[in-house]
Amino acid sequence: MLSILQLIVDAAASVLGGVLLLRFWMQVTRVRPPAPVAQFTFTLSDWLVRPLRRIVPGMGGYDWASLIGAFLVVVLATSVLLLQGASGEVVFLMAVFRFLNWIIYGFMALLIIDAVFSWVNPNAPLAPFISALNYPLLRPIRRVVPLIGGIDLSVLVALLLLQVVQIVLGRLFF
Repeated sequence: MLSILQLIVDAAASVLGGVLLLRFWMQVTRVRPPAPVAQFTFTLSDWLVRPLRRIVPGMGGYDWASLIGAFLVVVLATSVLLLQGASGEVVFLMAVFRFLNWIIYGFMALLIIDAVFSWVNPNAPLAPFISALNYPLLRPIRRVVPLIGGIDLSVLVALLLLQVVQIVLGRLFF
């Protein structure tokens, strides 16, 4: 029964946490989302971000309330482990690990979506938005990795680097 509860909590937390992380990353990259994306993101997350902004104001031009909100969501989702007998310390460390994994998976998803758009429909309405979100990740890689036969391999390199980071994190935490 706990595994079903864990599945439901994780699914809901992943969607909400992903939206909060997207909201933070849009602010960091200063990318204005298309209207449907903005409406979905802000409608789903305003109930948490607005009260958090009273406690944690934006500093340095960043919406820290969104990032902290995402971390609180992952802590709450991970606290289901308390029902299985895990200690508070284990739950917190697992929450930090899961939070960092959510960030990595979010970047991977954006990179994959960007690659699919570039192959299938580069003129899709969301393509410029996704490309702009990926630009800060790909810019340093594109300086080092040249085009090979007119093909940009920076997305592949970025995905590999993110997987390396994920493996290193796994070794650090476990």
